[in-house]
Amino acid sequence: MKKPHLVLGLSGGVDSAVSALLLRESYQVYCLWLDIGLGGGEDAAAMADWLGLPFEKKDIRRELEHFVCQPFVEDYLAGRTPLPCARCNPLVKFPALLQKAEELGGGYVATGHYARVTQGPEGRILLRKGQPANDQSYMLGRLTQSILRRTVFPLGGYEKVQVRALAAQRGVPVAHKPDSMEICFIPGGDYAAWLDARAQTPPPGDFVDREGRVLGRHKGIHHYTLGQGRGLGISGPHRYFVADIDPARNTVTLSDGSDLSARRVFCTHPNWISIPGLEAPMEVTVRLRHSRTETPARLHPWKDGVALELAVPARAPTPGQLAVFYQEDIVVGSAWIEKEDGDTWS
Repeated sequence: MKKPHLVLGLSGGVDSAVSALLLRESYQVYCLWLDIGLGGGEDAAAMADWLGLPFEKKDIRRELEHFVCQPFVEDYLAGRTPLPCARCNPLVKFPALLQKAEELGGGYVATGHYARVTQGPEGRILLRKGQPANDQSYMLGRLTQSILRRTVFPLGGYEKVQVRALAAQRGVPVAHKPDSMEICFIPGGDYAAWLDARAQTPPPGDFVDREGRVLGRHKGIHHYTLGQGRGLGISGPHRYFVADIDPARNTVTLSDGSDLSARRVFCTHPNWISIPGLEAPMEVTVRLRHSRTETPARLHPWKDGVALELAVPARAPTPGQLAVFYQEDIVVGSAWIEKEDGDTWS
């Protein structure tokens, strides 16, 4: 029986390399490296050659600029903290893989993410990985049914240490290659310098307290994010944290951090995965940032989005970040954090 086609996003790292090893047992694997103009394709090409798999580069710079980089700039200039990977996955990365799959006559796509998919009553269901360490379902919370029904995640049942051990056992050249923890289009990690180099960024302004008293000068609002406590350069009777960012006044409000916890969080543009929509309150757990911390919550319909009523106050829910909703291992859906408190849903 002929194996189905599958396009694998090959990065040159250990996760995608082991994914290729596992997938080629059941699929005709075609490797695609996504070019963002910063080099690195040689490593991926060498890996595909070692694997004995066909390989191609695809230039995604235009799509990345439109869907990820420019919104990244706009978010920071508006006092928000963007999450570029969660935007890139549904709008750039997976569409590029699917387009190549179509060129090959159909079939599936895959990445080295640590997550799982299965069939459910409303379509494909996204699940956190079978063993919780290294779970990456949070960053996949914006994937749609049209993407999920053609996606395979071969590493969903593995821990990272198991993947590295398997790679070493099979002699994979990148078995011990360090993971990249940076934003791919900002390889130096200094996002503020990247913003300064490509946009008209805000000038320095005032640090103020909740009463509006000036505490000092900030370097520009794009250097700060809600809840930040390091790098402020302000001394006083207590440690300071960023409590608010006001682009209109070009101010950054500081507090002692006691006012950063919220029981209600309002979110926009929900993406439902395991349900067709939210018709009534629902009990879930929620991740409000890319960590393993989950908080029990009740989801409420709210205007065009959802409101989260948290069982335990969460520290500094940050506009621009993603709230991902779970019921046990199932990813119910996600929505973009807009604000905390200050409104009702009754």
